[in-house]
Amino acid sequence: MSKVFRSLSWAKRLVPDLTHISPLEQLRVCSGLLTGILTVGFIGAGFLGSSGDLPLLSAPLGASAIILFALPASPLAQPWSLLGGNVVSAAIGVTCAKCLGEPLLAATFAGTVAVAAMFVLRCLHPPGGALALMAVLGGPAIKAAGYGFVLWPVALGSLILLAMGVLFNNLTGRRYPHLTKPPSSNLHKTTDPAPLQRIGFRSDDLDAILRELDEVVDVSRDSLEALFRKAEVQAYNRRFGGITCADIMSRDIISVTAETPLRVAWGLLRRHSIKALPVVSDHRHVIGMITQTDLIRHSDWDANRGLRISFRQMVRRVIQLERGQTGSVGQVMTVPIQTVRQDVAVAQLVPLMADAGVEQIPIVNDDDQIVGIVAQSDLIAALFRVQLAMALEPLERGRATLSVVE
Repeated sequence: MSKVFRSLSWAKRLVPDLTHISPLEQLRVCSGLLTGILTVGFIGAGFLGSSGDLPLLSAPLGASAIILFALPASPLAQPWSLLGGNVVSAAIGVTCAKCLGEPLLAATFAGTVAVAAMFVLRCLHPPGGALALMAVLGGPAIKAAGYGFVLWPVALGSLILLAMGVLFNNLTGRRYPHLTKPPSSNLHKTTDPAPLQRIGFRSDDLDAILRELDEVVDVSRDSLEALFRKAEVQAYNRRFGGITCADIMSRDIISVTAETPLRVAWGLLRRHSIKALPVVSDHRHVIGMITQTDLIRHSDWDANRGLRISFRQMVRRVIQLERGQTGSVGQVMTVPIQTVRQDVAVAQLVPLMADAGVEQIPIVNDDDQIVGIVAQSDLIAALFRVQLAMALEPLERGRATLSVVE
């Protein structure tokens, strides 16, 4: 009996441990499959009519549809992977069928060469291997069509399916295609890594792990890095004990409107010793930010030109800025502006303020009305308080233990 239970336990391990997929997501995927395959079939019927010898649908396109709609972020589902993998594999299959007479030999070479070609061309797509075999073993109609099989149903069918994937995935909230993230550049144009990459998880760590793993991973590198970053934020949330933006924000808000004169905005910045002011509408919605940099840029005195002007011109520019210029805040304010809800954990502000260079973030309520401001100094104070509490916690536990013993 124990052997039976051990066998059952081992068999359970064969079932893949998929991530949680909600019924709504399952319905979305199935709807995408229905829409995509049905569209390819209808267009095929109109293209070939009822008398065509070639099939209206290529069976491997069903596998392509599953990858396209269920795994839109996967490298295997991207446009070049889907279109290039299918077309190249089908062409290789037709070539092997023509050059090698023995079907078994031709099919074996077709599948192997197709996978090798997809690796070289960076368009790995599993259904491509099936298309290579289908070009050899698909029957008299496919064999008679020759390279016409590559055109239809493979190339045109893949192109139609791809168009439906772009349309359906984006309409249902899934970004597709999943473009490769451009290399991150330092905000201050220096060679230093971004602040969050100086300690903790770094992009180089992920690259080293992937090289050590040395196998195909069905998740893009960008998606993996984003998951790691979110896991870090989740860990920070747990460490910070649920501290939210509402706990640390400044509530006495100094704000302006788009119609406020620049002279008034400059006076507020100086009087309150702050670097930025939120620009709000009549309904207290944040529509922009006015910063010292915006005002200096508007005065036509930037760092590059400032080095080439005389001392008298410099004094004149400062006086001009002090007295105010013609125009209003709405003409020079920074837009668009990142806002954060008041119930968001402060850990989620770290990437914005560290890597994105945001110095002040407006905090809004459920009606998108401004209720506070979180500055970098507020975040630093909160992080210091948490770290201090963590450092003192062992001492407090020790004192509690001593008091119990006494």
